[in-house]
Amino acid sequence: MTHNKIKSYAKINLALNVTGKTSKLHKIESIVGFVSLYDLIIVKKVKAAKNIILFNGKFSKNISKNNTILKLLNILEKKKLLNNQKFKIKINKYIPLKAGLGGGSMNAANILKYLIKKKFIKPTKTQVISICKSIGSDVILGLNSTFSILKKNGQIKEFRNCKRLYTLIIKPNYGCSTKDIFSRVRKFSKPQFDKPSKKMFNFDHLKELNNSLEKIVFTKFPELKNIKLYLEKCSKECFVRMTGSGSALVAYFKSKKICDNVKKRLSKKYKNCWCKVAKTI
Repeated sequence: MTHNKIKSYAKINLALNVTGKTSKLHKIESIVGFVSLYDLIIVKKVKAAKNIILFNGKFSKNISKNNTILKLLNILEKKKLLNNQKFKIKINKYIPLKAGLGGGSMNAANILKYLIKKKFIKPTKTQVISICKSIGSDVILGLNSTFSILKKNGQIKEFRNCKRLYTLIIKPNYGCSTKDIFSRVRKFSKPQFDKPSKKMFNFDHLKELNNSLEKIVFTKFPELKNIKLYLEKCSKECFVRMTGSGSALVAYFKSKKICDNVKKRLSKKYKNCWCKVAKTI
Protein backbone atom coordinates (compact mmCIF):
# COMPACT_ATOMS: atom_id res chain seq x y z
CA MET A 1 0.00 0.00 0.00
CA THR A 2 1.28 3.49 -0.86
CA HIS A 3 1.90 5.97 1.91
CA ASN A 4 -0.11 9.13 2.49
CA LYS A 5 1.16 12.51 3.67
CA ILE A 6 -0.78 14.63 6.15
CA LYS A 7 -0.05 18.20 7.20
CA SER A 8 -0.77 18.65 10.90
CA TYR A 9 -1.01 22.41 11.48
CA ALA A 10 -0.07 24.19 14.71
CA LYS A 11 -2.92 25.52 16.82
CA ILE A 12 -2.82 28.99 18.36
CA ASN A 13 -4.94 30.58 21.07
CA LEU A 14 -5.60 34.16 20.05
CA ALA A 15 -7.31 34.60 23.42
CA LEU A 16 -7.89 32.30 26.38
CA ASN A 17 -9.77 32.54 29.67
CA VAL A 18 -9.95 30.03 32.52
CA THR A 19 -13.55 30.36 33.67
CA GLY A 20 -13.85 27.66 36.34
CA LYS A 21 -13.07 24.09 37.29
CA THR A 22 -14.80 20.73 37.49
CA SER A 23 -13.62 17.97 39.82
CA LYS A 24 -10.95 16.99 37.28
CA LEU A 25 -10.45 19.65 34.62
CA HIS A 26 -10.41 23.42 34.29
CA LYS A 27 -13.06 25.07 32.16
CA ILE A 28 -11.64 27.28 29.46
CA GLU A 29 -12.97 29.41 26.65
CA SER A 30 -10.76 30.37 23.75
CA ILE A 31 -10.53 31.98 20.34
CA VAL A 32 -8.59 29.48 18.28
CA GLY A 33 -6.79 29.59 14.97
CA PHE A 34 -4.26 27.57 12.97
CA VAL A 35 -1.08 28.67 11.24
CA SER A 36 0.96 27.50 8.26
CA LEU A 37 3.56 25.83 10.52
CA TYR A 38 2.96 22.09 10.47
CA ASP A 39 4.26 18.64 11.33
CA LEU A 40 4.38 16.27 8.36
CA ILE A 41 2.82 12.87 9.03
CA ILE A 42 3.34 9.88 6.74
CA VAL A 43 0.90 7.01 7.18
CA LYS A 44 1.04 3.58 5.60
CA LYS A 45 -0.95 0.44 6.30
CA VAL A 46 1.42 -2.48 6.93
CA LYS A 47 1.39 -6.20 7.52
CA ALA A 48 2.94 -6.33 10.97
CA ALA A 49 2.29 -7.63 14.45
CA LYS A 50 2.01 -4.15 15.91
CA ASN A 51 1.79 -0.49 14.93
CA ILE A 52 5.03 1.35 14.23
CA ILE A 53 5.41 4.99 15.33
CA LEU A 54 8.53 6.96 14.40
CA PHE A 55 9.47 10.58 15.15
CA ASN A 56 12.02 12.58 13.19
CA GLY A 57 13.02 16.21 12.86
CA LYS A 58 14.28 19.06 15.00
CA PHE A 59 11.67 18.62 17.72
CA SER A 60 11.58 14.81 17.82
CA LYS A 61 13.64 14.45 20.99
CA ASN A 62 12.12 13.81 24.42
CA ILE A 63 8.73 12.74 23.07
CA SER A 64 7.09 10.45 25.61
CA LYS A 65 6.68 6.78 24.76
CA ASN A 66 3.10 7.26 25.90
CA ASN A 67 2.47 9.90 23.21
CA THR A 68 -0.84 11.05 21.74
CA ILE A 69 -0.54 8.84 18.65
CA LEU A 70 0.03 5.71 20.71
CA LYS A 71 -2.91 6.70 22.92
CA LEU A 72 -5.10 7.11 19.84
CA LEU A 73 -4.18 3.72 18.37
CA ASN A 74 -4.61 1.97 21.74
CA ILE A 75 -8.07 3.50 22.14
CA LEU A 76 -9.08 2.49 18.62
CA GLU A 77 -7.91 -1.07 19.26
CA LYS A 78 -9.68 -1.20 22.62
CA LYS A 79 -12.90 -0.07 20.94
CA LYS A 80 -12.31 -2.72 18.26
CA LEU A 81 -12.45 -0.13 15.48
CA LEU A 82 -9.15 -1.02 13.79
CA ASN A 83 -10.14 -4.66 13.12
CA ASN A 84 -6.52 -5.83 13.50
CA GLN A 85 -5.25 -3.34 10.91
CA LYS A 86 -1.72 -2.07 11.61
CA PHE A 87 -0.05 1.14 10.51
CA LYS A 88 3.41 2.60 10.18
CA ILE A 89 3.24 6.26 11.15
CA LYS A 90 6.21 8.58 10.74
CA ILE A 91 6.02 12.13 12.09
CA ASN A 92 8.48 14.81 11.05
CA LYS A 93 8.27 17.28 13.96
CA TYR A 94 8.56 20.95 13.03
CA ILE A 95 6.30 22.21 15.82
CA PRO A 96 8.18 22.70 19.12
CA LEU A 97 7.13 20.72 22.18
CA LYS A 98 5.61 22.22 25.34
CA ALA A 99 4.98 25.45 23.48
CA GLY A 100 1.20 25.76 23.68
CA LEU A 101 0.93 25.06 19.94
CA GLY A 102 -0.91 21.76 20.33
CA GLY A 103 1.54 19.75 18.25
CA GLY A 104 0.85 16.35 19.77
CA SER A 105 -2.90 16.87 20.05
CA MET A 106 -3.16 18.00 16.44
CA ASN A 107 -1.10 14.98 15.31
CA ALA A 108 -3.64 12.66 16.94
CA ALA A 109 -6.59 14.64 15.55
CA ASN A 110 -5.26 14.56 11.99
CA ILE A 111 -4.49 10.84 12.08
CA LEU A 112 -7.97 10.14 13.45
CA LYS A 113 -9.50 12.29 10.70
CA TYR A 114 -7.41 10.49 8.06
CA LEU A 115 -8.43 7.03 9.27
CA ILE A 116 -12.09 8.04 9.15
CA LYS A 117 -11.82 9.70 5.73
CA LYS A 118 -10.11 6.64 4.20
CA LYS A 119 -12.68 4.40 5.91
CA PHE A 120 -10.13 2.37 7.83
CA ILE A 121 -12.38 2.97 10.83
CA LYS A 122 -16.09 3.82 11.04
CA PRO A 123 -16.78 5.36 14.46
CA THR A 124 -20.02 7.10 15.35
CA LYS A 125 -20.01 10.84 16.09
CA THR A 126 -20.37 10.03 19.78
CA GLN A 127 -17.36 7.73 19.61
CA VAL A 128 -15.27 10.40 17.86
CA ILE A 129 -16.01 12.90 20.63
CA SER A 130 -15.22 10.30 23.28
CA ILE A 131 -11.94 9.32 21.57
CA CYS A 132 -10.82 12.96 21.35
CA LYS A 133 -11.61 13.65 25.01
CA SER A 134 -9.72 10.53 26.08
CA ILE A 135 -6.53 11.80 24.40
CA GLY A 136 -6.67 15.49 25.30
CA SER A 137 -9.14 18.34 25.77
CA ASP A 138 -7.96 20.22 22.65
CA VAL A 139 -7.80 17.25 20.24
CA ILE A 140 -11.32 17.81 18.94
CA LEU A 141 -10.29 21.28 17.70
CA GLY A 142 -7.91 19.62 15.23
CA LEU A 143 -10.63 17.72 13.37
CA ASN A 144 -11.30 20.89 11.38
CA SER A 145 -8.28 23.19 11.21
CA THR A 146 -10.18 26.45 11.06
CA PHE A 147 -10.88 29.55 13.12
CA SER A 148 -13.07 28.53 16.04
CA ILE A 149 -14.44 29.77 19.32
CA LEU A 150 -14.43 27.28 22.16
CA LYS A 151 -17.13 28.11 24.70
CA LYS A 152 -16.81 27.37 28.41
CA ASN A 153 -19.29 24.48 28.09
CA GLY A 154 -17.06 22.77 25.53
CA GLN A 155 -19.15 23.69 22.49
CA ILE A 156 -17.23 24.78 19.40
CA LYS A 157 -18.39 27.36 16.86
CA GLU A 158 -16.41 27.39 13.61
CA PHE A 159 -15.91 30.39 11.34
CA ARG A 160 -14.80 30.45 7.72
CA ASN A 161 -13.16 33.16 5.61
CA CYS A 162 -11.78 35.19 8.50
CA LYS A 163 -9.12 37.73 7.61
CA ARG A 164 -5.64 36.18 7.64
CA LEU A 165 -2.92 37.51 9.90
CA TYR A 166 0.87 37.22 9.80
CA THR A 167 2.37 35.77 12.94
CA LEU A 168 5.78 35.65 14.51
CA ILE A 169 6.02 32.67 16.84
CA ILE A 170 8.74 32.82 19.50
CA LYS A 171 9.72 30.03 21.85
CA PRO A 172 12.59 30.12 24.37
CA ASN A 173 14.77 27.05 24.92
CA TYR A 174 12.45 25.73 27.64
CA GLY A 175 8.87 24.57 27.67
CA CYS A 176 5.88 24.76 29.97
CA SER A 177 4.07 21.83 31.52
CA THR A 178 0.34 22.31 30.95
CA LYS A 179 -0.44 20.36 34.11
CA ASP A 180 1.92 22.49 36.19
CA ILE A 181 0.63 25.82 34.86
CA PHE A 182 -3.03 24.94 35.39
CA SER A 183 -2.28 23.68 38.90
CA ARG A 184 -1.26 27.27 39.75
CA VAL A 185 -4.59 28.81 38.69
CA ARG A 186 -6.25 30.50 41.66
CA LYS A 187 -8.60 32.99 40.01
CA PHE A 188 -11.17 32.52 37.29
CA SER A 189 -12.21 34.90 34.54
CA LYS A 190 -15.71 36.00 33.66
CA PRO A 191 -16.83 34.31 30.40
CA GLN A 192 -16.61 36.58 27.36
CA PHE A 193 -17.28 34.22 24.44
CA ASP A 194 -20.76 32.86 25.22
CA LYS A 195 -22.14 34.49 22.08
CA PRO A 196 -19.54 33.72 19.38
CA SER A 197 -19.48 35.92 16.30
CA LYS A 198 -17.16 36.54 13.36
CA LYS A 199 -16.54 40.08 14.68
CA MET A 200 -14.49 38.53 17.49
CA PHE A 201 -11.75 37.77 14.92
CA ASN A 202 -11.29 41.43 13.99
CA PHE A 203 -7.73 42.58 14.67
CA ASP A 204 -8.71 45.52 16.90
CA HIS A 205 -11.07 43.35 18.93
CA LEU A 206 -8.47 40.61 19.43
CA LYS A 207 -5.96 43.22 20.51
CA GLU A 208 -8.10 44.04 23.56
CA LEU A 209 -8.34 40.44 24.79
CA ASN A 210 -5.79 38.37 26.73
CA ASN A 211 -4.61 34.95 27.87
CA SER A 212 -5.38 34.63 31.57
CA LEU A 213 -2.53 32.12 32.01
CA GLU A 214 0.11 34.69 31.10
CA LYS A 215 0.44 36.10 34.63
CA ILE A 216 1.14 32.63 36.02
CA VAL A 217 3.71 31.77 33.34
CA PHE A 218 5.40 35.19 33.51
CA THR A 219 5.80 34.84 37.28
CA LYS A 220 7.61 31.54 36.74
CA PHE A 221 9.52 32.71 33.65
CA PRO A 222 10.09 36.51 33.86
CA GLU A 223 12.12 36.46 30.65
CA LEU A 224 8.96 35.66 28.70
CA LYS A 225 7.37 38.87 29.91
CA ASN A 226 10.48 40.78 28.82
CA ILE A 227 10.28 39.24 25.35
CA LYS A 228 6.63 40.25 25.09
CA LEU A 229 7.41 43.83 26.13
CA TYR A 230 10.27 43.96 23.62
CA LEU A 231 8.01 42.78 20.80
CA GLU A 232 5.37 45.34 21.68
CA LYS A 233 8.02 48.08 21.58
CA CYS A 234 9.27 46.87 18.18
CA SER A 235 6.00 47.70 16.50
CA LYS A 236 2.76 49.44 17.39
CA GLU A 237 1.20 47.58 14.48
CA CYS A 238 0.92 44.31 16.37
CA PHE A 239 -0.33 42.65 19.50
CA VAL A 240 1.49 39.90 21.39
CA ARG A 241 -0.05 37.00 23.26
CA MET A 242 1.05 33.74 24.78
CA THR A 243 -0.60 30.71 23.20
CA GLY A 244 -2.08 27.98 25.41
CA SER A 245 -0.13 27.47 28.61
CA GLY A 246 3.12 28.57 26.93
CA SER A 247 5.96 28.81 26.52
CA ALA A 248 5.50 30.20 22.99
CA LEU A 249 4.50 33.81 22.39
CA VAL A 250 2.78 34.89 19.19
CA ALA A 251 2.99 38.39 17.72
CA TYR A 252 0.18 39.19 15.29
CA PHE A 253 0.58 41.55 12.32
CA LYS A 254 -1.48 42.75 9.37
CA SER A 255 1.68 43.28 7.31
CA LYS A 256 4.20 40.58 6.33
CA LYS A 257 6.89 43.23 5.80
CA ILE A 258 6.59 44.50 9.38
CA CYS A 259 6.44 40.92 10.68
CA ASP A 260 9.67 40.02 8.84
CA ASN A 261 11.44 43.14 10.11
CA VAL A 262 10.51 42.41 13.71
CA LYS A 263 11.77 38.84 13.29
CA LYS A 264 15.19 40.16 12.22
CA ARG A 265 15.41 42.40 15.28
CA LEU A 266 14.20 39.68 17.65
CA SER A 267 16.64 37.09 16.26
CA LYS A 268 19.57 39.39 16.99
CA LYS A 269 18.49 40.20 20.53
CA TYR A 270 17.24 36.76 21.62
CA LYS A 271 19.61 34.37 19.87
CA ASN A 272 18.64 31.41 22.06
CA CYS A 273 14.98 31.62 21.05
CA TRP A 274 13.41 29.70 18.20
CA CYS A 275 11.28 31.97 16.03
CA LYS A 276 9.20 31.40 12.93
CA VAL A 277 7.07 33.55 10.66
CA ALA A 278 3.77 31.92 9.71
CA LYS A 279 0.36 32.95 8.44
CA THR A 280 -3.04 32.01 9.80
CA ILE A 281 -4.91 29.57 7.57
